[in-house]
Amino acid sequence: MKDKLTHILKRTSEEIQKLKDKFSARIAANTNEIHRAYWALSPETRSRLRLVLIGLSILILGFVFGLLVNVYRPVKLDKVAKTLKIESTGAMELKLPGVTLNPEIYVFQEAVVVKVPVEIKVPGRLAFNAEKSKVLSARAPGRVESIYAFDGAQVEVGSPILELYTPEFLSAQQEYLLSSKTAKVLEANKTMSDLLGDAQITQQAAANRIRNLGASDGDIKALDKSGKTQYNLIMRSPLQGVVVKRAVEPGSVVNAGDILATLANPKELWFLGNVFEQDIRQIQKGQRMILRSESYPDKEFFATANYIAPTLDPETHALLIRCDVENPDGLLRPDMYVSARLKTGETEAVVVPQTAIVRVREMRYVIIKLGEGTFRRFAVKGYDLDGKRFAVTEGLEPGMKVLTDGAVLLNDRFAKQEE
Repeated sequence: MKDKLTHILKRTSEEIQKLKDKFSARIAANTNEIHRAYWALSPETRSRLRLVLIGLSILILGFVFGLLVNVYRPVKLDKVAKTLKIESTGAMELKLPGVTLNPEIYVFQEAVVVKVPVEIKVPGRLAFNAEKSKVLSARAPGRVESIYAFDGAQVEVGSPILELYTPEFLSAQQEYLLSSKTAKVLEANKTMSDLLGDAQITQQAAANRIRNLGASDGDIKALDKSGKTQYNLIMRSPLQGVVVKRAVEPGSVVNAGDILATLANPKELWFLGNVFEQDIRQIQKGQRMILRSESYPDKEFFATANYIAPTLDPETHALLIRCDVENPDGLLRPDMYVSARLKTGETEAVVVPQTAIVRVREMRYVIIKLGEGTFRRFAVKGYDLDGKRFAVTEGLEPGMKVLTDGAVLLNDRFAKQEE
């Protein structure tokens, strides 16, 4: 029995060895075939194959390394219980237990009631003061020879604007010189004193005719001194300001009454405002208003009402008012859009910065702190004071802790919880 088992083991060992030799031969043959196939490839293909093998090796190594260091271990996230309570009035109460707001970002102030002015807003625009603007027009037919001051030019009283040729100016000068000489002759001859008065009247009439054509007293004195007529009439500025608009070109032929140029003082302005119907009873002539412009948000300008229209504008259904504007530095310009505020009384309100007001569509909200980690958002009513402050007339009570900085950020948490 023992010999039989030994024989079986020996034959099994021989069979295993044969199989091992057979597989080794096959592996060697396959390896040689792979080598031959590899070297039979082009150099470019072999290079690409090597890059693919290197990439696969790096990927396998990374996967193994990740398993070793346990990259995919579960991460525990701290969950904070957040609850939102919506009241019947629409106010919201948010609880953030365990959350501490950064005091450098979220600033709370205690609500304090103070006296604030009650004002009405009057939108409008600026315009040149028509009472202090001038229009140069042709007093007689003629031709424009030269222009000295174009649109936007700064002018002084007496500055030449343009030069105009007109036959009537020549004849008026000749009439003046003739009557002047006649008056001098009659004045020297005392026997004809009865005609002197008529000659002086004629001379004065000729001088007035020259003035009516647009000449100045200086031009008449120069004519009287030189005794020579000037071919062209120089039209001069009657005020200090700028040439707003020039209506003619050099060489233009004009008729009597044609506008030559418009002049105005940019510091002399009117405010033309529109008062809504519900505010009409509070507007009176002589009231002082505060103007604000987007061009100068930190400056205040003043105006005094000098005219109130007798009827409403049928299109806007608003009442036009006109005010004289104080513009000593010339900062304001015509056609600027400005907003006027008229103080009509005083009331009590809680004044907060504009950063404390959260605007959602047409509603205005504030956020207060009820306790540690508990906040409440609710609607308030009021009006803007000066673009930087807001007067809350309804909703806030004295002593409430109002969020003045960071209100928009905290409101985002209300919005997310509401969703």
